[in-house]
Amino acid sequence: MRGAPSRWTVRRCSPTRPGQPSASTLVAVPLGDPSSSKSWRKIKHMVHWSPFVMSFKKKYPWVQLAGHAGSFKAAANGRILKKHCESEQRCLDRLMADVLRPFVPAYHGDVVKDGERYNQMDDLLADFDSPCVMDCKMGIRTYLEEELSKARKKPSLRKDMFQKMVEVDPEAPTEQERAQQAVTKPRYMQWRETISSTATLGFRIEGIKKDDGSVNRDFKKTKTREQVAEAFREFTKGNRNILVAYRDRLKAIRTTLEVSPFFKCHEVIGSSLLFIHDRKDQAKVWMIDFGKTTPLPEGQTLLHDVPWQEGNREDGYLSGLNNLIDILTEMSQGALLA
Repeated sequence: MRGAPSRWTVRRCSPTRPGQPSASTLVAVPLGDPSSSKSWRKIKHMVHWSPFVMSFKKKYPWVQLAGHAGSFKAAANGRILKKHCESEQRCLDRLMADVLRPFVPAYHGDVVKDGERYNQMDDLLADFDSPCVMDCKMGIRTYLEEELSKARKKPSLRKDMFQKMVEVDPEAPTEQERAQQAVTKPRYMQWRETISSTATLGFRIEGIKKDDGSVNRDFKKTKTREQVAEAFREFTKGNRNILVAYRDRLKAIRTTLEVSPFFKCHEVIGSSLLFIHDRKDQAKVWMIDFGKTTPLPEGQTLLHDVPWQEGNREDGYLSGLNNLIDILTEMSQGALLA
């Protein structure tokens, strides 16, 4: 550091948090100062969380929304690495040969990095400037039938799930559950879907990241069409260009889903639609997260828009998509041009 006085020394801080690109920053620390060690620790912490070092999280905000920050790494050539999942790899392989390919991240096979195996896919944010991002979890349930069945076979009482329940709704537990201070996993799984728009609208908002970097994941009780519309209004700032672009993209996805061989023979659970727009009014939607998407037995197909009854494996994906399109259509008709 040219020009630093002799009573200062220069140290290099190299952040090494998992999932962040390597970076080094030079800082000047006073020599002979009894508090220099303490100051260095403080400065090192500040640099560790500097905007430059945090660029990975800023560039990939859906990682924060989905709550899987430890599952992702940055990669070269406009790609990202997602921790390997056998079922997701199988789905992505098949989707690359399906008519849905334009609506999912391009898949480039699996790689090993730092001893971990990852699925390699395109960075969906590469062409956006300071993007706003929304994650919508699709379907009338977000658990597999086999998960429910397994949980029923061993219905142990879960105090952690009881705590999660009362944090959202103190009145939700029954008298017996309150006395036990615990609930079973099947009870929690089914209750969780009823408090949001999952059970009523066939999707729920998981989180929103705005262009100022702020993140909101407080949508557990967003349930009605009006509440969803208000969340979209805040997300898009009522910009009609963006609302129309989202609506049209969803319509294109729906048209493609209706003729997709992949969609017809898969139970799509826990998958999301990722909404992205920026200050230039660019707006796109992609289908992401296929870790719980499972193929059906040979010869079986799903309609994706009829009620779920245990055993029929219906996921309600199209029901949710239709409701999203209806909401955005109504909003775009009433919104003013930005």
